[in-house]
Amino acid sequence: MAELENPNVMTKLITFLSSFLQRVSESNDINCRFQPQKISVFHGLTRPSISIQSYLERIFKYANCSPSCFIVAYVYLDRFVQRQPSLPINSFNVHRLLITSVMVAAKFLDDMYYNNAYYAKVGGISTIEMNFLELDFLFGLSFHLNVTPNAFHTYCTYLQREMLLLQPPLNVAESSLSIARSAKLHSCFNEDETTSQQKQQQQLAV
Repeated sequence: MAELENPNVMTKLITFLSSFLQRVSESNDINCRFQPQKISVFHGLTRPSISIQSYLERIFKYANCSPSCFIVAYVYLDRFVQRQPSLPINSFNVHRLLITSVMVAAKFLDDMYYNNAYYAKVGGISTIEMNFLELDFLFGLSFHLNVTPNAFHTYCTYLQREMLLLQPPLNVAESSLSIARSAKLHSCFNEDETTSQQKQQQQLAV
């Protein structure tokens, strides 16, 4: 996706993803009061003081990974919450999930990338913790890291549409990430089954 090389596009993408994840986190923070949620290695004892947008901007500034990594990281987050319904994204784990997903995407996509120690510094955590997060994230994905060109294009199209519309992709009351309803990250599609894709779009239409 050539547009990703445009700094203005990436700035808008970072802003959109940050805003979206903020709404998702706040929605699941509310839901956790009524539904039990599993505590994982991604869960911090307190909410980080840095905002999601500032954190993602920091990753974008210092990770020096290809722009496509942020799309693939989004794909990985989507897969993760689908495979781990008891671990919805919330204010206590979103930052660690972000730094981990971007790092894993960079390792999978880019020919050259920084090591875990570097990403740990960018993310404000220890190298040991970064190692544990990476391992847990990979197992959470069942090591399903490949993103087909069709899948990549579909996610890009979804994000482009939402950025152009300049409106929230999910209403808090209707959020598909709501633990009470579903653990989906978005209503874009299911990349493995066409019939499943159509069903998800009907059930979770934005």
